[in-house]
Amino acid sequence: MSGTASTVRVSVDSAHCIGAGQCVLAAPTVFSQWPSDGRARILDRQPSGTQAVAVRLAVRHCPVQAIQLIESGVGQ
Repeated sequence: MSGTASTVRVSVDSAHCIGAGQCVLAAPTVFSQWPSDGRARILDRQPSGTQAVAVRLAVRHCPVQAIQLIESGVGQ
């Protein structure tokens, strides 16, 4: 196994987001909400460390599964 670290990238499907704000509660340095409609806004597309852990929580808590976490570099 090599020492390659995992990289994560976050995306939000704004067509499905309902503005529940669970992502902001779980990861406030990664997500915000647009003032106009309350939908999720990404502040940090490639969070690391504890923020990446918080994004995983946000993914689980999103009521409409609008958040996608893409991981690369695992086990490479």
